[in-house]
Amino acid sequence: MHLLTGVTGLSGSIVVREFARQAVPVRVLVRDPDAAPWLRELPNVQVVRGDMTVAESLTAAFDGIDRALMISSPRGDMVRTQCRFIDAAAAAGVRHIVKFSGKESGTTFDPQAFRGTRWHLEIENYLENSGLAWTHLRPSQFMQLYLPGTLTGVDAKRRALVMPIGQSRLAPVDIADIARVAVAMMGADGIEGRAFDMTGPEALTMSEITDRISAATGRAFGYEEVTLERKRALHTAEGLPPEVVDLLEEIYRGRYASPESQVNLSTHHEFGVEPTSFADFARRHAADFTAEAAA
Repeated sequence: MHLLTGVTGLSGSIVVREFARQAVPVRVLVRDPDAAPWLRELPNVQVVRGDMTVAESLTAAFDGIDRALMISSPRGDMVRTQCRFIDAAAAAGVRHIVKFSGKESGTTFDPQAFRGTRWHLEIENYLENSGLAWTHLRPSQFMQLYLPGTLTGVDAKRRALVMPIGQSRLAPVDIADIARVAVAMMGADGIEGRAFDMTGPEALTMSEITDRISAATGRAFGYEEVTLERKRALHTAEGLPPEVVDLLEEIYRGRYASPESQVNLSTHHEFGVEPTSFADFARRHAADFTAEAAA
């Protein structure tokens, strides 16, 4: 039996649904199961209550677990949350943790990059020195972050992607691809002590992304380039806390400074997952891109 955490978040919810789709039994750790009743409807998914930061709440979750996939929200307490979970797993006799990590644009995992990267790197180092077997799954930016309603998504009412990153090229990856890799990885041998980078199959400008959304929806979407100051003001007007606005600004600055993402499909190929193009993603989510505008 494998254990998954973070299954009520964006990426984790797609991952656990893929386990259910493939009929792979899995146990999921949830702080408040009553807040996620949909989990109990998934086949072969065992829901247990627990808090990643409270070791004594994890006894039932760890019982009989050999390998855990560790996901948690990318917030300011992520380092504390995941390091405490690693300690509790080691004490409970869990053998192996696969960390759902992250990697920004480019070819190196730069510790001087934005704070989210630094958080992931700190946790990776902690896990590697924990005495447990470890594996890092490092996807790039998610395609799902372009959907309306996300912090960096398309403004569906204006049919515009409003970003301050110029003509930088990014290689976003579909979380559905990551989920298929995660299922294969959790049942694979020989992955210990390895880091797996993942991107999408194309490095695209924001104009190319909106072109693909336009083609998928039959409606004209465009890229509206703004200054960092303007984007910051827009986020503030949306009611985002200052610390979130600061984090997003770091990401935008990094992407503007690194104009060309490097495509890396080695993980897709190793685990037999066909890479999803942004055009295919946009067609699959055409109704999501147009729903708010129609409303």
